[in-house]
Amino acid sequence: MRRVPEILEVESYRRLCDQVVGATIVRGFADGYLAKKLPTPATWARAVKGLSVTGTDRRGKLLLLETDGPTLGIRFGMTGVLLLDTEAGIEGLFYGPHSFKEEWVRGGLEFADARRLLVHDPRRLARVEIDPDLEALGPDALTLTRRQFDAALAVERGEGPAVKARLLDQARVAGVGNLLCDEALFRAGIDPRTPVSHLDDARRGALYRALRATTRTLGRRGGSHLGDHMAARSRGGLCPLDGEAMATATIGGRTTYWCPRHQR
Repeated sequence: MRRVPEILEVESYRRLCDQVVGATIVRGFADGYLAKKLPTPATWARAVKGLSVTGTDRRGKLLLLETDGPTLGIRFGMTGVLLLDTEAGIEGLFYGPHSFKEEWVRGGLEFADARRLLVHDPRRLARVEIDPDLEALGPDALTLTRRQFDAALAVERGEGPAVKARLLDQARVAGVGNLLCDEALFRAGIDPRTPVSHLDDARRGALYRALRATTRTLGRRGGSHLGDHMAARSRGGLCPLDGEAMATATIGGRTTYWCPRHQR
């Protein structure tokens, strides 16, 4: 089970889309929800018809389809799943759909070879875009360098926000979601409420290494929901490292779990 499509899940969607590189789009369709960032749903249909897919890319949680015309972007919200015909990019989402319903297909692309790339989203938060603005996004979390990480934690004035809130800021680092963030902080032994200015170079280094290790390890395991702390993310959950009762609060607008004993 997964909570939302984070960077690892969207990377799985990108790999799924590799299968349509070289295909020609004969029809695009989108309902009013999926096309909410466009003037009308018909804008999507007109823009994509006749395009050939030339490659795939991703910035954080934003999936990109390169074409011989504009770049097509897809954001997946909380419950968006991408399917190529009946093949899904991932098995399912925690708080997301655990079954397929045609009424939850919000739009997609149809190709000359009769295949269909579909966005399946019961909560109607997924969006399609045409030539999305990448300037609003920070560096990608899967390729983040230490220099980029330090820049993301830079403080202009005062103490700065809580470290978790800063890591969730997609303008600072693109792709870090709630589960990945909590797991990295858990591994680094850092309280998510810590103001970013309170982290010295050693603790920033530890957090950077933990974030890199988290994305690699959970990528191999199969998703953002497979962190070491995941079983403790519930009422009465105990830290798997030391048995302490997990603390919880809302930080950066997201429900957060941490161990008050080893995360300081």
